[in-house]
Amino acid sequence: MYSAIMSTQERLVQSTQELLWERGYVGTSPKAILERAGVGQGSMYHHFTGKSDLALAAIRRTAEGMKETAETCLGGPGTSYERVAAYLLRERRVLRGCPIGRMTQDRDVVQNRELRQPLDEMFDWLQGRITEVLAEGQRRGELAAGLDPAAIAATVAAVVQGGYVLARAADDTAPFDAAVRGALSLLAAQVTPGASAQPAAG
Repeated sequence: MYSAIMSTQERLVQSTQELLWERGYVGTSPKAILERAGVGQGSMYHHFTGKSDLALAAIRRTAEGMKETAETCLGGPGTSYERVAAYLLRERRVLRGCPIGRMTQDRDVVQNRELRQPLDEMFDWLQGRITEVLAEGQRRGELAAGLDPAAIAATVAAVVQGGYVLARAADDTAPFDAAVRGALSLLAAQVTPGASAQPAAG
C-alpha cells in the first residue's frame, strides 16, 4: 500500500489518519494501525509514546491538509462570492464524512483537550478565513454593506458539516448538494449589481 521509501513514521501517521476517518478513535486499535502501516509494534513505540500521541500527530496532519485545501479555494482568483463558492463546491468524499468533523463526534477525542485542540483550531481558522474573504468583498463593493461576514462564515461552515451528516444519514450525496446550493443562493442574493458572480449550478 505504501511506498518502500516512505519512512516508518510516515506510514504510521498516514495509516492512523485513514483509520480515524473510517473507524473513529475508539475503533482504531494499535493493532489495526500496525497492520495497515505494515510495521512492527516496536516501530510504533520508537516514534510515539502510544496511541494517543500517534492519533494527535494524525489529527494535526489531517487538519493541516484541510487548511491547505480550503486555502487553495479561498485564496484563489475571483470575487469573494466565487472564492467561497469554490470552497463549497470543491470535490469531497461526502459519504465518508469530514475527517475533522467526524472527530468532533467522537467522545474520546472531544473530552481529551490535547486531541481536541487541532479540531478547534481548524474550525476557528476556517471561519476566520471565510470572514476575511467576505469582508474583503464588502470593501471592494462586491457584497452588500449590510452583510455580516462573521455570521455568514459560521453559516457556511455549518452548512458543510451539517451537509455531511445529512448525506451520511441518507447514504446519498443529494442532501449535501442541496444544502450547498441553498447557501450559495442566499449568498448570491447579497452580491451587488455588476459584480461578476452567478449562483453556481449544483
